[in-house]
Amino acid sequence: WLTSDNMHHQWLLLAACFWVIFMFMVASKFITLTFKDPDGYGAKQEPLILTAVTKVEEVHVPEGKHWPEEFQPTGKAFSGNLIRQPLVHMERLELLRNVCRDSALRDLSHTAVSKFVLDRIFVCDKHKILFCQTPKVGNTQWKKVLIVLNGAFSSIEEIPENIVHDHEKNGLPRLSSFSDSEIKKRLNLYFKFFIVRDPFERLISAFKDKFVHNPRFEPWYRHEIAPGIIRKYRKNRTETKGLQFEDFVRYLGDPNHRWLDVQFGDHIIHWVTYVELCAPCEITYSVIGHHETLEDDAPYILKAAGIDHLVSYPTIPPGITVYNRTKVERYFSGISKRDIRRLYARFEGDFKLFGYREPDFLLN
Repeated sequence: WLTSDNMHHQWLLLAACFWVIFMFMVASKFITLTFKDPDGYGAKQEPLILTAVTKVEEVHVPEGKHWPEEFQPTGKAFSGNLIRQPLVHMERLELLRNVCRDSALRDLSHTAVSKFVLDRIFVCDKHKILFCQTPKVGNTQWKKVLIVLNGAFSSIEEIPENIVHDHEKNGLPRLSSFSDSEIKKRLNLYFKFFIVRDPFERLISAFKDKFVHNPRFEPWYRHEIAPGIIRKYRKNRTETKGLQFEDFVRYLGDPNHRWLDVQFGDHIIHWVTYVELCAPCEITYSVIGHHETLEDDAPYILKAAGIDHLVSYPTIPPGITVYNRTKVERYFSGISKRDIRRLYARFEGDFKLFGYREPDFLLN
């Protein structure tokens, strides 16, 4: 009976081994099928991640700069001064580089890094940051952030509104105020960013702010610039009403607009292209924020610059950054297709460089 009992145990052990082997084969088959499935999550995501990793842009990190933990380089793929950015920001920079290389758009995407451009870039030496001002995209708030970082005021709430744009009192030096060698050093080493917005919506904002509401402390827009545009571009000279959006569009879309721009001086910064303001194909920016996603982009920029523990971006009112398609279509509804096409031809570089769609009403 002992022999019979031993044989029984051996058969049980053998059966258990076969069961384990069978389960292992089933599990292996399941795993293999899952990862070979072309519609599976892994198959879809892996190429995207690999592409993102291989296209990370090199960013120079100044001495003593301590990036937040989530931006620290990790692994061989991130050796050196590299920042692993969220995919959306990497895609924006990749798009920018590709459009900059497009020879067909060269005249619309490239500009000299002139004094005009350097005047637009504000400097925070203490934290090694450069900010290029692109008016009508919430830049006042970013200037407040830099004013606090530079130490002129201890908090954003303490900054009087009339000080923000007073460059004699706000403590924000412009990049143009430095020597050539100091300018190059800062452009090479500092964290650099600017914000963009749908180009046509930005133009509407500039028109409303400067020519419709017209703040009392900026009378020249209504009393000097508007009459100059009307004299040149209004078809019906007998009309006595103030500057209309149609007049404004006709001026901006005129290939010979520069003769008026020279007369208007730096006031044109509210409506010239992002290319003319910030030279994005000549200066390697670290981050490009979008007004439409500012709720996400502002915290990201503060973290990427290593200053999120020092200052916060002011609270954004609900809905203020949402693209208003209806408003844009309404403003352009009375404009001739010829004038809209000429306007788009001038701002096409901005649309293409920053991933904004050509307006539907231009295609119809």
